[in-house]
Amino acid sequence: MALWGTIVNAIAIIIGGLLGMMLPRISEGIKSTVMQGLGLAITVLGITMALKSNQIVLVIMSVVIGGIIGELLRIEYRLGQLGDWLQALLRKDSSAHPTSSISEGFVTCTLVYCIGAMAILGPLDGGLRHNHDILYTKSLLDGFLSIIFASTLGIGVIFSAVSVFVMQGVIALAATFIAMAFSQASLDAMIVQITAVGGVLVIGVGLNILQIKKMNVANMLPALVIGAAAVPLQHYFTVWFSRLF
Repeated sequence: MALWGTIVNAIAIIIGGLLGMMLPRISEGIKSTVMQGLGLAITVLGITMALKSNQIVLVIMSVVIGGIIGELLRIEYRLGQLGDWLQALLRKDSSAHPTSSISEGFVTCTLVYCIGAMAILGPLDGGLRHNHDILYTKSLLDGFLSIIFASTLGIGVIFSAVSVFVMQGVIALAATFIAMAFSQASLDAMIVQITAVGGVLVIGVGLNILQIKKMNVANMLPALVIGAAAVPLQHYFTVWFSRLF
């Protein structure tokens, strides 16, 4: 089921939000330790994904070319601009309605949960090969963050689950329809490359959470498209060279 991981993610946010409203404030020590544990788990997940492909050259080329395209498009910067615009809109709304904590919680958590590499990689993986490991990991992360956010921002955090479900659901369903356009053999090869390239990006997410090194992971998202396109291109050139020689 393509939407299963997305459903789990939305439920985790709701449960985390409810717990956050009932539990006392969480200490900074617990927050730090849990986030470090999640960062390590995400990094390990990325490594296992990256090792799926035995064509490391294609993976490297995809990440390099995709990163160049992402830098030229300034994806990370534009996502930041989107977040700044929504935050400015929120502040404007809050000045007119000072008690609108629901709006604040909803917008803040929508930004955190929907703008990120895992929010795109997860539903893609779910739609293409019905593997929800990325979204299961994201669900743990979002669920814990919901506890923290709900303890300060209130019930608006829970409503952000709707945004997550809609955005990730659309991506998962789109990936399912794309998968129907290719033969099973081509699709399997493309999925392997997308999984491996996605694994490299997930490692970057883990390093960001661990605060080891700031990675512009969003700028590398075009690498997923390059990785998928590299498979039929490689097959074409292999056939062409075999006929030539």
